[in-house]
Amino acid sequence: MLRVGSEAACLACRNLVSTNMGVRFRVPLQKLHPLSRAIHHRYSGNTNPQRPPHRTAARYFTSMSRLPMRPPKPPPGSGGRGHQQQRNFWVVRLASRLLKLRYILLGSAVGGGYTAKKTYDEWKDMLPDFSEYNWVIPDFVWELSEQIDFEKLAKALPEIEELAKLLPDLDKIGENFTFLKSLLSSGVSLGSEVKGASGLHLLLETSGDPPLKATDSSTAATQEGSDKQYKKSSDKERLDQLQEELLRTQLKYQRMLERLEKENKELRKVVLQKDDKGIHRRKVKKSLIDLYSEVLDILSDYDANYNTQDHLPRVVVVGDQSAGKTSVLEMIAQARIFPRGSGEMMTRSPVKVTLSEGPHHVAMFKDSGREFDLTKEEDLAALRHEIELRMRKSVKEGQTVSCETISLSVKGPGIQRMVLVDLPGVISTVTAGMAADTKETIFSISKAYMQNPNAIILCIQDGSVDAERSIVTDLVSQMDPHGKRTIFVLTKVDLAEKNLASPNRIQQIVEGKLFPMKALGYFAVVTGKGSSGESIDSIKDYEEEFFQNSRLLRDGMLKAHQVTTKNLSLAVSDCFWKMVRESVEQQADVFKASRFNLETEWKNNYPRLRELDRNELFEKAKNEILDEVISLSQVTPQHWEAILQKKLWERVSTHVIENIYLPAAQTMDSGTFNTTVDIKLKQWTDKQLPHKALEVAWETLQEEFARFMAEYKGKDQDDIFDKLKEAVKDDSIKRHKWNERAMDSLRVIQHNALEDRSITDKPQWDAAIQFMEETLQSRLKDTESVIGDMVGPGWRQRWMNWMNRTPDQHIRNETKNELERLLKLHDEHTAYLANDEVTTVRKNLEGRGVEVDPVLIKDTWHQLYRRHFLQKALSHCSLCKRGFYYYQRHFVDSELECNDVVLFWRIQRMLVITANTLRQQLTNTEVRRLEKNVKEVLDDFGEDIEKKTHLITGRRVQLAEDLKKVREIQEKLEAFIEALHKEK
Repeated sequence: MLRVGSEAACLACRNLVSTNMGVRFRVPLQKLHPLSRAIHHRYSGNTNPQRPPHRTAARYFTSMSRLPMRPPKPPPGSGGRGHQQQRNFWVVRLASRLLKLRYILLGSAVGGGYTAKKTYDEWKDMLPDFSEYNWVIPDFVWELSEQIDFEKLAKALPEIEELAKLLPDLDKIGENFTFLKSLLSSGVSLGSEVKGASGLHLLLETSGDPPLKATDSSTAATQEGSDKQYKKSSDKERLDQLQEELLRTQLKYQRMLERLEKENKELRKVVLQKDDKGIHRRKVKKSLIDLYSEVLDILSDYDANYNTQDHLPRVVVVGDQSAGKTSVLEMIAQARIFPRGSGEMMTRSPVKVTLSEGPHHVAMFKDSGREFDLTKEEDLAALRHEIELRMRKSVKEGQTVSCETISLSVKGPGIQRMVLVDLPGVISTVTAGMAADTKETIFSISKAYMQNPNAIILCIQDGSVDAERSIVTDLVSQMDPHGKRTIFVLTKVDLAEKNLASPNRIQQIVEGKLFPMKALGYFAVVTGKGSSGESIDSIKDYEEEFFQNSRLLRDGMLKAHQVTTKNLSLAVSDCFWKMVRESVEQQADVFKASRFNLETEWKNNYPRLRELDRNELFEKAKNEILDEVISLSQVTPQHWEAILQKKLWERVSTHVIENIYLPAAQTMDSGTFNTTVDIKLKQWTDKQLPHKALEVAWETLQEEFARFMAEYKGKDQDDIFDKLKEAVKDDSIKRHKWNERAMDSLRVIQHNALEDRSITDKPQWDAAIQFMEETLQSRLKDTESVIGDMVGPGWRQRWMNWMNRTPDQHIRNETKNELERLLKLHDEHTAYLANDEVTTVRKNLEGRGVEVDPVLIKDTWHQLYRRHFLQKALSHCSLCKRGFYYYQRHFVDSELECNDVVLFWRIQRMLVITANTLRQQLTNTEVRRLEKNVKEVLDDFGEDIEKKTHLITGRRVQLAEDLKKVREIQEKLEAFIEALHKEK
């Protein structure tokens, strides 16, 4: 392009410089046309073509390129060739311009598209994020939309004409406003008389009539009076018509809104039910009110020292007894869920009701999985009965009301979300059957809930009674003197309108001028005709009909937004959520601080211990106790039998010696001895022996169980479980009952063992003799000890230990000496003294100056003879050591007749067999039954919160419990706050 000619070169150089200034690129001078290079050097002030140009050249050419240039003249002699070249160059330039226009259009399109996309992205970022609400629309909605018959739906909608009928008559409204404007402009006030001729003249001028003449003054005055009265009456009539028409229009719109809300409720119910059935079932998140209710439930169980549990908002329903608190709450919940009574106290404890929206109208207790269908009368009756039972169960013996909270949740279509607490009604007098402190208890419960600075007080006042009889208004004014969180509700307005002579009194109440209290809002409601069988729908219809025809609303004493429980429910819900949003984050910060303080205390006091709460400690103790019970199965059979045999003999030895052996041995005849022994053994076996054996076995099991628990305690066991283990052991023992059939089988075994008299070998004989010697020596030792206590210390003890006898011991000692002389004279004396022998001994003692009673003589003789008999029995036992040969061959020899040895062998064999039988019962049955009893006791203790609290105590336990509760509350609050922010 740079080589077409000199003119074209100049023009190209101009274009090149201009383009170079806009695009900022440089072309080497060597590549330019020579003429262009010369021009460039000339205008740049550079005479040397080899020297690079100065920067001013570019500026010069830039300014020059902005000026229009004349087309160069064709050289002479060229003819039309130069003109043809110039025209061809014009065509090329036009083509280049067109190409530039294409690029401009293309660039504009690209730039415009980018700008449009950027604007769309900015608008898209400005829109709120609706992704969090995707769960509201189920996945099957699009599938359901294909199944909906839109033609039927369109037919079901109201026609245009019907909607037009519902709209107000704009012409009438215009006429009414014109009439009111004329009244205001003419200066005529409603309900007052027009005074003065000037006012009449002004009125007539306004109407367009000519002024009256002076000659017709009397006629004019008469006409003026009649017109005045007619005007006044017509104004009042039109004003009443306007008011009635306005009320009808308002009620018409309200009915329309209620119908639309009902249809919307039904549609939402259908959608939620479809979601429950679940074409695509998925896990639904907990609602916002459910999260908040869980926090309040945890706080109600949390017995903290920081008083933070009362600073979260809830709606507290307070009022005098029978003021209609429960009825208002039922209207808000849209179900008759509370027990009712005529004049008696029904609300005996606080009831926390969590209201939320759901597809089905159901109710459920916090600690129960049963759902009560509130659309069925049977479930409603069962729910009321359950609430009444829980209230009576929470009331302690001797009390009338309880502070224990009953937690209930109610869900249903169209229910406003909030948390209400129904409190017992305030009373003025304690009647018969109530506890003496009932009034004070109700006041303290009400104050405890109302003193929460974030609680909304729903003050219920009975409108059918005199305002001066109200008690709750004074209480509310004390708790909330400025009325910043109080909503006043006047109930039974229908009765109030009927009974009150001055309806203005109701207006004074709802305007806050009658009671000494302030409130955020005032409402008037009707909760039925007083019949307990009324349904919620019938009460709503009656309430709507009453206010529609009531003069209170017609005369302007009440405003439309101040009536009906529906408006009340909306207002309370709005106030509740406003309070929640304002205070919940502050309460979360309070719990953070509490958690930090508790964690610091734990680290300082228990740095090496895990944070185990009461339930976790109970599970740990439970495992330890079960391990100890299982250890009983590791006891060897030899150990069981040795312990059982020893304990059983200790239990029955006295009976065997005193009631069987001694009476039989004193007969001095072999046949009589055996007969007496058999009879007494049979009686003993039938009546006492099996019972004694089972008692011994049960006591042995207890002692072994306690021994294992004591040994386990030494293995680094936590002493915090001592009370719990002791209680478990005692309760398990009380519950344990030995198998009844075991006694019958044991009786048969013992009877068979005692009937056997055949000693088969010498070792058994020697073992019986040894057993007999040990028993007799033990008894002789005991008898010597008794005699020593009777007669006092001997001469050696008196001399060495400086001890003296008492007068009674001195008499006993003299009696003992006299009776010992009698025994020496009659070695074969019987066990009893004859009367003449007693008299002889007494006279001999009196001769020595000792006065003695015959009873004392016989008592002393019994112990002396017992010692004498045991000594003779021991010497006879030594002789019987060589008598097995005679026994085996049935030789009869008076000196070696060892029937007493056979008796002791029978007793010893019975002990061995009984111990073996009891051991089998223990290891096979009773240990397992004890283990089962222990498990049952532990399970019962695990379900009894009060029992666990009593048995597992201490600051360590309480600190762990507080930490667990505070962490749980903080986590629930954070989850609730996050959901609350997302809902915003």
